[in-house]
This record gives sequence, C-alpha cells and structure tokens, in this order.
Amino acid sequence: MAVAELGTVVVDCPAPRALAAFWAQVLGGTVEADPGQAEWVDVKVPGGQALAFQAAPGFVPPEWPSPGRSQQFHLDLTVDDLDAAEQRVLELDARPLETEDRSRTWRVYADPNALDLPF
Repeated sequence: MAVAELGTVVVDCPAPRALAAFWAQVLGGTVEADPGQAEWVDVKVPGGQALAFQAAPGFVPPEWPSPGRSQQFHLDLTVDDLDAAEQRVLELDARPLETEDRSRTWRVYADPNALDLPF
C-alpha cells in the first residue's frame, strides 16, 4: 500500500516564469501562476504530471556529464519523431549536450535553466 501520491515535481531555477514557459511549449502544457508571484510557477500538462518551478537564489546549473557538478535532476521524455523533436527544442533555446552518436534512440539536451541566460 502506498504511503503517498506524487503531487508535483518541483525544479529549482533562477527564473521560474521563463523556464515554465519553455517546458509548457515542450510538453504542450499551460503556465499557471499568481500575477504577483515570481518565485513559484506551475506547468499543467494534459493527462500528465504537473511541474513546478521555484526561484532558487544562488542557483548553480549542472554540468553534463560531470562528477563534480551532478545532473541534479533530469526528465526522460518520449517522442514520436526524434529529429523533429530535436529541431523544436533547439528553436526553444535548449542546448544539445551530446551530438556524436546519432544512431541512438535518445538524445541529451540542457534546458535554458542550465544555460546561465539572463531571463
């Protein structure tokens, strides 16, 4: 018997609204936030798990792969067309982290949270 039910996955980041907007576009979700609230933003995904983004002053983005600065957190996503999905996330400012082996059934990207961009 389960002790609890997973409610929301929360990601620390320097700019919650900007990162929520990125993930809402990737996942087809909607951004929900209180107008005066800049420190917490939700992304509601149809039929899926909600994501929340929380302001984290002093946030240090992960490096991949790096044992000195771990991944911290990652999402494994399923797509129908890997090349089309790659094109779209790159348009949304994701950064490819590994491009050598194009024969694999998966690819690795950093979202704008890891880019140290001024949002």
